Amino acid sequence: MTAELTTRPEGEFNQSASSTSPWEIGRPQPAIVRLAQSKNIVGTVLDVGCGTGENALYLSSLGHDVCAIDTEHAAIDKARSKSLQRRTRVIFPLADALALPCLGLTFHTVIDSGLFHVFSNEERVEFANNLGAVLMPGGRYFMLCISERETREGPRRVTQAEIRDTFRNGWTITDIQETRFETLIHEGGAWAWLASISKNASQ
Repeated sequence: MTAELTTRPEGEFNQSASSTSPWEIGRPQPAIVRLAQSKNIVGTVLDVGCGTGENALYLSSLGHDVCAIDTEHAAIDKARSKSLQRRTRVIFPLADALALPCLGLTFHTVIDSGLFHVFSNEERVEFANNLGAVLMPGGRYFMLCISERETREGPRRVTQAEIRDTFRNGWTITDIQETRFETLIHEGGAWAWLASISKNASQ
């Protein structure tokens, strides 16, 4: 899966792989920066659906060990090139967010900037199970997704109820805040949710 492209019918949005993704703003998402600055992002980090890697590269520059995945060859190639140019070390494997155990790694923190909305209802549960397999007990998953308040074009919207339903078993939802998701097509940013979800220690 990729954070760059939304091609599923329920998403009602299609971004050609040959054009510039509206999610690639050339810098990390402000919501992710605020999380890092407030010390919410800790330890080893997995960025799922990383696109061309701006969030991952930013967190690496702060001293985090970061692995960032995507299924788009072009996006991963760009991310690797940026990493070399900036002399910032991030592991950028070509990998599917529905097959996370294949990484053979575990993490303290997982960030998701615009991936969750590409999944079908059934895949959301599968994705949550994959997160649980690679997050350490007590580890945190931060999800940034476009909310139902956004009425302009874009991918499938996500409601708070859908987030809570997906993570009702084995997880604790600490907070869901209203925020903005910066894009190239939404003036002032798209309305979004920023969810903070912890893996239960018993899981």
